[in-house]
Amino acid sequence: MLDKIINIGEGLIHHGKQNNRVYVMKTPKVNHNKFIESIEELANDKDYEKIIAKVPEGIVDEFLDSGYNEEAQVPNFYKGKEACSFVSKYMSPGRRRVKNKSTIEGVLKVARKNKSDLCKVRLEEGFECRKAEEEDVLEMAELYRNVFLSYPFPIHQEEYILSTMKENVVYFGVWDKSKLVALSSSEVDWRSQNVEMTDFAVDPEYRGKNISSKLLQSMEEEMKSTGILTAYTIARAVSYGMNCTFSKNGYDYGGTLYNNTHIAKGIESMNVWYKEL
Repeated sequence: MLDKIINIGEGLIHHGKQNNRVYVMKTPKVNHNKFIESIEELANDKDYEKIIAKVPEGIVDEFLDSGYNEEAQVPNFYKGKEACSFVSKYMSPGRRRVKNKSTIEGVLKVARKNKSDLCKVRLEEGFECRKAEEEDVLEMAELYRNVFLSYPFPIHQEEYILSTMKENVVYFGVWDKSKLVALSSSEVDWRSQNVEMTDFAVDPEYRGKNISSKLLQSMEEEMKSTGILTAYTIARAVSYGMNCTFSKNGYDYGGTLYNNTHIAKGIESMNVWYKEL
């Protein structure tokens, strides 16, 4: 069963047993203590193991006073001014334990060592990078199904991709002639002028060609042109490729969300990276 997206008051919540968590995507502007009580009641009722919340810096103390801990931060997240904190509360002792912490630290060490501002990537002859359109949805869903055994959002469904296209997500793809070989998405918060660079998928036969960097650079150009000020990502903490891709493109490390997201075969920790555009 896929996780659900619901509203609690003015807050936007993603929750369900696949990720076994409550994810607060947007916090309400008022009644924070009541909101915290509501999400904890939801977590207890559903026996979820973790609550993770994106919280504006101005109200983060209210969460910290309620027993939450800050796992990551993105400066200038809201309209290029106010920071966003990723705060968590573990409802299960087992969810708190990080079994592969040394691996995560090793990936970070390599990624941060390679931090730079990568020159503009040029693809091999015959490749094209462009925005994905509605008529591309069938092959987009097929690529996501082939790359990801599971994912926190239903990107393997054509209907979901189409609905997000019509709302606030801009997809980019790379084609080898007529074959779609890579995808990514820009999930835009127009009001707060930030964007999550996410949903990267590269056909295994095409890896090692800097395609993810090309997608990222193309998305950055598009987002800059629309007035977006801050970009960030939540990348698999054990992925050398994705962490190095963001570091090499000038992103800074913001923190690690431990045992946070169900990807591939189980719950994984995720690294937050950010950049001012």
